[in-house]
Amino acid sequence: MAKILVHYYPLAGRLRLGSDGKHIVECTNEGVLFVEARANCNMDHVDVKVIPDEHSETAGKLVYRSPDSENVLEMPLMTAQFTRFKCGGFALGLSISHRMTDGMSAMGFIKSWAETARGMPLTTKPVLDRSILRSRQPPKIDFPFGQYAPAETSSVSNISNPFQGEQILTKCFLFDSNKLAILKNMAMEDGTIKSCSNFTALTAFVWRARCKALQMNPDQTTQLLLIVDVRSKLNPPLPKGYFGNGIVTSSCLGRAGELIKNPLSFAVEEVQNGIKMVNEEYARSWIDYIEVKRAKDFRLPSHFIVSSWTRLSIECADFGWGEPAQFGCANLPKDSGFFLPDGKEKKGINLILDLPVTAMSTFQELMLL
Repeated sequence: MAKILVHYYPLAGRLRLGSDGKHIVECTNEGVLFVEARANCNMDHVDVKVIPDEHSETAGKLVYRSPDSENVLEMPLMTAQFTRFKCGGFALGLSISHRMTDGMSAMGFIKSWAETARGMPLTTKPVLDRSILRSRQPPKIDFPFGQYAPAETSSVSNISNPFQGEQILTKCFLFDSNKLAILKNMAMEDGTIKSCSNFTALTAFVWRARCKALQMNPDQTTQLLLIVDVRSKLNPPLPKGYFGNGIVTSSCLGRAGELIKNPLSFAVEEVQNGIKMVNEEYARSWIDYIEVKRAKDFRLPSHFIVSSWTRLSIECADFGWGEPAQFGCANLPKDSGFFLPDGKEKKGINLILDLPVTAMSTFQELMLL
């Protein structure tokens, strides 16, 4: 760990408030928090894909939660927990501040750490220059990121929640290659769209099913937020090894009733349009918007965030004992869904999401194909 932090030295620092009120990283060399633990069970007792889950009390203990985790100015930017199981297997639970990095950069760090542990040189050295994604002066916002009128937001907020006070469950749903093919055929069967990816078909399918399960009013506006990697969309592209957040958010808006009554192709087209709009100018405008409207929240109360980890190369996390058996997200943000790869060949997708108990029961039925 000490060796790899020489290359990723900002992780050993702490967040501070600058004179302008913005968070900055002060390279204090305070280090990261490394915890060793033992589990009184075998590794096959835990399924990390469904952390946290009502059946995963043990799994939830695999990632250390700092006592200072509520104060970002006092907590370490990274914590690592190494847990040994009775069978001899082990788990590595990481917590890295999202202010420092996104999933792609975090995986790059893990790969470099694993290479260092095996005594190998780094395949890719990190690029720590944050000025690459600095906002423009003056800011130039060419997209309607703040398009939600107060009346619109208010009308959504005032809709009653039939699941108020219910326990929230986190579940994992596997879509193998056959199910994904069925979804794509469903999306294209009416001829509206000629092609679609696994991601767009599954995202649209889940978006519609979630609206049904939550019993949304037909007139209720539902917002789908897509996390889009812009590394290759910029000109020039972000350099290989860029360590930071190379993502933006794209928003799709729709009436719940329209999403549900129309064929799947309707929702797929909305998702496709949301992805297509993200280009160089969109990304630069997004950076400027965040700089100008730093304290504003662009999410509607009825939002749903989708993030895909299917392209993360988890097999690179070989510290000398072979490739990981499985990996997952330890802290699922509220109102979000994660796509994780299934199997070594990554032909299937595991959907992880949370819903109130009653809504989850309905959602499970809707997932049957």
